[in-house]
Amino acid sequence: MPEISVFKNEGMRIKNEVQERVASYIMGGLGIVVGLAWNEAIKGLIEYIFPPSGTGTLMAKFLYAFILTLIVVVVTVYLLRPAKDKMKDRDS
Repeated sequence: MPEISVFKNEGMRIKNEVQERVASYIMGGLGIVVGLAWNEAIKGLIEYIFPPSGTGTLMAKFLYAFILTLIVVVVTVYLLRPAKDKMKDRDS
C-alpha cells in the first residue's frame, strides 16, 4: 500500500504547483492591466503639462521611458538576487 500514498502525495504536490502557477499567471495579467492604466495616466499628465504642439512632449516621453526602464532594471535585479544566491548555495 505504500505505492498509493506515494501517488496521493505526488498528486497533491502537482495540484498545489498548478494552483500556484495559475495564481501567478493571473497576478501577472492583472499587473499588466494596472501597468497599462498607469501608463495612460502618466501619458495624459505629460500631455497636460507639455501641450502636444511643442517638442517638450516628445522629450518628456523619452525621459519617462528612460526613468521607467531604470526603475524596472533596479527592481528586476533586486528581485532576482535571492534566486541567484539560492543557486550559489545549491552549487557549492
